Amino acid sequence: MLQELSIKNFAIIDEIYVSFEKGLTVLTGETGAGKSIIIDALHLLMGGRGSSEFVRHGEKKAEIEGLFDLAPDHPCYSRSSEFGIEIEEGMLVLRREISHNGKSVCRINGKLVTISILREIGSTLVDIHGQHEHQELMDESRHLALLDQFGGEKITNALMNYREIYSTYVKTLKQINDLKLNEQQIAQRLDLLQFQAKDIQNADLKLNEDEQLFTERKQLSNFEKIYESLKASYDGIQGEKAGLDYIGHAMGHLESAAELDEQYSEAYEATANSYYLLEDVSAQIREGLENMEFDPDRLNEIESRIHEINQLKRKYGGTIEEILEYGAKIEEEMETLTNREARIDQLEQKMDSIKKDLAVEGKYLSKLRKQSAERLSTYIHRELKELYMDKAVFKPVFILDEKDHLDFKKDGIDEVVFYISTNPGEPLKPLSKIASGGELSRIMLALKTIFSKHQGITSIIFDEVDTGVSGRVAQAIAEKISNIARHSQVLCITHLPQVAAMSDTHFLISKKEESGRTKTQLTILQKKQKINEIARMISGAEMTELTREHAKELLEIASTLKNT
Repeated sequence: MLQELSIKNFAIIDEIYVSFEKGLTVLTGETGAGKSIIIDALHLLMGGRGSSEFVRHGEKKAEIEGLFDLAPDHPCYSRSSEFGIEIEEGMLVLRREISHNGKSVCRINGKLVTISILREIGSTLVDIHGQHEHQELMDESRHLALLDQFGGEKITNALMNYREIYSTYVKTLKQINDLKLNEQQIAQRLDLLQFQAKDIQNADLKLNEDEQLFTERKQLSNFEKIYESLKASYDGIQGEKAGLDYIGHAMGHLESAAELDEQYSEAYEATANSYYLLEDVSAQIREGLENMEFDPDRLNEIESRIHEINQLKRKYGGTIEEILEYGAKIEEEMETLTNREARIDQLEQKMDSIKKDLAVEGKYLSKLRKQSAERLSTYIHRELKELYMDKAVFKPVFILDEKDHLDFKKDGIDEVVFYISTNPGEPLKPLSKIASGGELSRIMLALKTIFSKHQGITSIIFDEVDTGVSGRVAQAIAEKISNIARHSQVLCITHLPQVAAMSDTHFLISKKEESGRTKTQLTILQKKQKINEIARMISGAEMTELTREHAKELLEIASTLKNT
C-alpha cells in the first residue's frame, strides 16, 4: 500500500505531507481546490510525462516522493530485481524531481533510474483510473492477459507449455526463412563466410597465445634493465667482498660458539640456512644471466603477431576463444548454406511436427480460456446487477472463432476482446466503444472489483469515476468501491456523498491565500467534520440541519454495510 506521500512546489501545492491507511480513502473538496493536482503528482511519480509547467511559480524544482509497503509475494520484487533495485523489509521509495527547465530526476530506493524504469515499477504499484483516461481495462490488447490472470494457475501452466514450443517454432521458422533467401544473397553470404573462415584459419590461433606474447614482449622490451639488475644482484652475493663470503665467515664463528654454548645453536642454524639459500639463489641468477640473449628480430615478430591478433579481435571477437568460437559457427553456417535444399527439407519436416504440437497446446489453452471466460461473464453480470445494470450483457469474444486457420502467436492462438451490450435489443459492441459516462463508470467498477483480486496492484486510484450517476446507482457505486478496498488500498476523489460516507479515511482538500499566493492544503476529517463535509456535498453552498441529519444517516448506513 501507499503509506506516505510528499509533494513540494507542485502547481499550486506549496508543501503537502500525508500518511495513508488501508481500505478506502476519499478526497473531497470544492472544484479547483487541487484534488486532481494530487492525482497528477501521483501519475508523475509512477513515470508519467513531466513538464516544467508543473513546477510552482518562482521555484526551481517540484519534488514528489512516495513510500510503499509491499507484501512478500508482490510482483514488484521480481520486476525490481531485473533492474538491480534492492527492496529491504518490504519498503520501496519512489522519488521524482522536475526542474524549472523541464528536466526530470528519478530515484527508486535511492538509486537513479530512467523514466521508463520508473514507469515499469510504478505499473505494479498503482492503477490510476479517471473517467476520460485510456485505462488498461479499455485497452483491447490487454484483455487476453486479464483473462489469463483471472483463469489462474491452470492457464498459467498451459501458457508456459505453449510458449516453450512456440520458442522452438520461431527459431525454426527463422532458419527456414534465412535459407530461402535468393541465390544472389546466398552466394554473397557464402563468399563472406569463406573469406572470414580463411582469415581465421590462416592465423592458426592458439588459446592464451596473446597472453604469452605480452609476457615475452615485456621481457624483451626490458632486457637491459633485467640484465643489469640480475648482474648487480649476483655481484652483491658472489662478487669480490660479496655478502655470501661475509655470511660464510659469520657462520663459521657461530658454529664454534654453538659447540661451546648451546644457546647459540639457533643463531647458527638460521645463518647456515640463509647461507645455503643464498647459494641456491646465486646459482639461479648465474644460470639466468648465461641464458639471456637479446634478439631484436624476435621482438619484431612478437609485435607483428600481436597486431595480427588484435586485427582479428576487432573483426570476430574480443578474445582468442571468442574468435575460435565464431570460426566454428561460420563453418557450421557454410555447411548449412552449401547443402541448403536438403537442410530446408529437413527443417520443414521438423516444422510440421512443431506445428502439430503447437496446435494441440494452443487449442487446449484456448479451451481453458473459454471456460474461464464463461466464469468471468457470470461474475461480471453479478457485479453489474448490483450496479443496476441487470439488463447488460458482457462477453469476452474470441476472434479466432471467425478465422479459418490457426495463427500462432506468443500468447497462444487466441485474440480476445471484451464486448458488452448495455440495453436490451442492442448488439454487443467492444468495451472500448461504450460512450455513456455513467454506464462506463459502472462497467469499469464491475471489472475492477473482479480484477483487483488478480492483478496484485498495491493501490487503485479513482479520479471522479462516479461522474454522471446519482441516487441508488450512486449508493451502489459507493458499495462497489468499498468492496474493491477490501483487496487493494483505494484512493478516491469523489463528489458523491454516498462514496464519501463509505470511506475509512476522509481528507478535505482546500485552498487558501497566504502572502499573496494560493496554496493547497490537506486536512484529515474527524467524525463531526466528516458530517459537515458530507452535508456540504449533499446541499451545495448552503447547509441546513436537515442536510446534517441526512449526512449522519448516510454514515450510519455506510457503517452498517461495511460491518456486514
